[in-house]
Amino acid sequence: MESKKEIDGAKEETASMSYSLQWSQWQLIDSILPTGGFAHSFGIEAAIQARVILNPEDFQTYVIHVLENTGSLLLPYVYSAAMCPDLDNWRKLDRMLDATLTNEVSRKASVSQGSALMRVAAAVFTEIPSLKTMREMSLGSDMAAFHHAPVFGIVCGLLGMDSETSQRAYMFITLRDAFSAATRLNLVGPLGAAVLQHQVSIAAETMLKRWMNREVEDACQTAPLLDTLQGCHGYLFSRLFSS
Repeated sequence: MESKKEIDGAKEETASMSYSLQWSQWQLIDSILPTGGFAHSFGIEAAIQARVILNPEDFQTYVIHVLENTGSLLLPYVYSAAMCPDLDNWRKLDRMLDATLTNEVSRKASVSQGSALMRVAAAVFTEIPSLKTMREMSLGSDMAAFHHAPVFGIVCGLLGMDSETSQRAYMFITLRDAFSAATRLNLVGPLGAAVLQHQVSIAAETMLKRWMNREVEDACQTAPLLDTLQGCHGYLFSRLFSS
């Protein structure tokens, strides 16, 4: 029989590993992680210049549509990657999303953020060597475009996040980055943005419940106007964001 000291030691080691994973999970959604999310506005900058967004109320409506579209189109890829975080499944999901995104602006934004996230995750989360292996095996080849949603899902899965938490985290970073863009575009002040984000989080949770745990075959576009506005971003004469 194991001694009490050995059992207690094993429990402490398990608890320590659990705490370590939690720190890594929180770091993944920290805005300081340099994944390039703040270089993109989800079409908000183009919507302001097209006068679709004129005030904070218009922005609130717009960001709700952004969340709806994120839930319907991208959450299935996050879910599928988190549930089966292996190389073959990730590459398959990545190719499917690459074929799905026909808007060149949003496609480039997805690839840019996904590539940055994979690079950062491989460098930061060294306790998961498979991340570095996946990146090295896919760089410089046509086997992966590194789209953001599948990369986020596989990192979440390897960090031990359950599928619901992974999908909620993806909705959160979408909400976070949208409000960051609105603040830098002087659409809303920092305090007003914080208040509005808290209010919109209720709608975000509703959309999460509506679209979570769906297979990629069910992924769909629910707000085509957003896709059109984001596609116009490349034609802006003066712009702050990449997309």
